[in-house]
Amino acid sequence: MDDNPGYKSAHRNFSEFNADMLQAVMELVSDGIWDWNANTGFVYRNPGWYEMLGYPRHSLENSVFTWENVIHAEDYPGVMAVFDDYISQRAPHYQAEYRCRKQDGTYLWIEDRGYVIARNPDGSVARMVGAHRDIHSRKNSIEQLQKRNQSLEALVAERTRELSRVNQQLQLQLDENRSLAEQDALTRIANRYRLEKVLLEECERAERFRLPLALVAMDIDDFKPINDQHGHGIGDKTLVRVVQGLEACVRPGDLLARWGGDEFMLILPKSTLGTAKQLAERVRRKTTEIPAVGDFKVTLSLGVVERHMGECPAALMARADQALYRSKAAGKDVVSE
Repeated sequence: MDDNPGYKSAHRNFSEFNADMLQAVMELVSDGIWDWNANTGFVYRNPGWYEMLGYPRHSLENSVFTWENVIHAEDYPGVMAVFDDYISQRAPHYQAEYRCRKQDGTYLWIEDRGYVIARNPDGSVARMVGAHRDIHSRKNSIEQLQKRNQSLEALVAERTRELSRVNQQLQLQLDENRSLAEQDALTRIANRYRLEKVLLEECERAERFRLPLALVAMDIDDFKPINDQHGHGIGDKTLVRVVQGLEACVRPGDLLARWGGDEFMLILPKSTLGTAKQLAERVRRKTTEIPAVGDFKVTLSLGVVERHMGECPAALMARADQALYRSKAAGKDVVSE
C-alpha cells in the first residue's frame, strides 16, 4: 500500500493538513509561538511573538540568544533551571512564568510552555516547540488586589517610605561593594573570584546550547627579576601596562581577569580554538610593544584551549595551565595549545 502513488499523495496531504491545523491551534491559544532547531541553532518566532513585545516583525536574531536577552535578569536563573531540568529529562514538562523586555524598555509578564518533539540519538534535544502567552493583566490584577488588602496607617506608610530610602542607599552601597569584591584592586579588571564565577556560567551556557568556548591562560615572562631589581612600584606599573595592552585586544563579551600575581586568563565565549589562537597571537604581539623595563623586554607566554563537551571549569583551567607551561618550556613569548 505504501508504494501506491495515491496513498502517498493522500498521506502527504493529511500530514500537511495536520501541520497547518497545529499551527492554527497554536496561534489561537497563544500570543507567540517559537520553534527551536537545536542542531542548527535556528529559532523561528511567529509575528505574534514580535507584536506581543512591540518589536517589528522578524527584527531580532533567530537564535536562543534573543530569548536569553529579553528575560528579566532576576527571572533568568529560575527559568534556565526549569528549562535545563526539562531538556535533560529530569522533569516531565516545561512551563515558566517570567518577565520579558519589550522594545520600549518595559517588561511584560508571559507564560512560556514548550515541548521537545525530537531528540538526537544521544538523547540531546533536536527540536523543541513552544508558546508564549501574555499574562501581564492577570499579574497586575493580583498585584492590585494585594495592594487593596493592605491597609496601612499614615505613620506606618511614612515609616515604610523612610525604610525604602534607607534600603536604596544600602543597595547602592551593596552594589558598590559587590563590584569592588569582583575587581582586582591594582589593574581594575576582574579578579579571580569573578573569573571563576563567570567561567562556571559560560561552561553551563556552552553545555546547554552546545556552543564553543575557549580559555586563554597568560603569564608575563621573567616578571620576578623586574620586581627584584626595580622594585614593586615599577612591577605594578608594568602589570598595568600589560593589562592596557590586553584590553585593547579583547572583544565585547570576553572577560579578562587577573588570576594572580603576573598571571591572567581570558574567557572567550562562542569561540573556537582557531579563533582563540588568533586573538592570543594579537595579544602576544601587542605585549611586545610595551617599552622595556631596564634590561627586561616585556613578553607574554600564552596557553589556549577549547572546552570539550561535558568538561567542568576546573578541568578546562587545568588544560589551559598545561598549555601555558608548554609555552614556557618552548622558550617563552609563544602561543601553545
